[in-house]
Amino acid sequence: MSIDEVESAARLDEASAALEDLQGVLAGEQPIQEALQGLAEAAVRVIADAGAVSITIVDGTEASTAASTSEDVIHVDAEQYASGEGPCLEAARTITPVRVAVDAAHERWPVFAAAATKAGVRAYLSAPLAVGEDVLGSLNVYGYVDEAFDPYDEALLRLFTTAASGAITAARRSARSRQIIANLTKALVSRAEIDQAKGALMAVHGIEPDAAFERLVEESQATNTKLVEVARKLLVSLREREEG
Repeated sequence: MSIDEVESAARLDEASAALEDLQGVLAGEQPIQEALQGLAEAAVRVIADAGAVSITIVDGTEASTAASTSEDVIHVDAEQYASGEGPCLEAARTITPVRVAVDAAHERWPVFAAAATKAGVRAYLSAPLAVGEDVLGSLNVYGYVDEAFDPYDEALLRLFTTAASGAITAARRSARSRQIIANLTKALVSRAEIDQAKGALMAVHGIEPDAAFERLVEESQATNTKLVEVARKLLVSLREREEG
């Protein structure tokens, strides 16, 4: 077996071990930021010549760094967000991996190139995080040598972007589910308060449910106040009257 074959086999073994560890991280109940941090740390272990890894999250027109293995390179991505251009944003916009030698990027992305050069970054590889046409962000790899990254590294990076996309999608789905539950709970509480107010009006005035509800609606329209707020005020006033 040649030296190259031995090195490839070793890298494959390390990648397999890292992905097994990563599977455990993503299968847990950690917050999304912790899961993405674990993913970034696994990527920097496995991808040859990776000096650091960061993960960019795109939410509408806003981009931010959700995880990074080095504080030194966070500034490189922040400069891209501030200027609105650079390889990590290009990868997200085009849903295509972008590899760039920093020395060759000064004309196309001057702000990025200046920040990368200051951080000692010589090569930069960014791959999109996306599910179908839904762009989630990008996974960014920083190299400190000009010849960093090869097709094998890009193939490994695709595995990590798939894992990251799944983690982000699951987290967003979970967040949406929690919001739906919160909204439903709020609606049920509001309905209970309105029903209590109706019952109070029925008892005080000896009227039917429809008539009691109509009184609440009329007060809501007359005062330009939400129906549930009218109900709450009525219940508070009745309690105060009883206590007085």
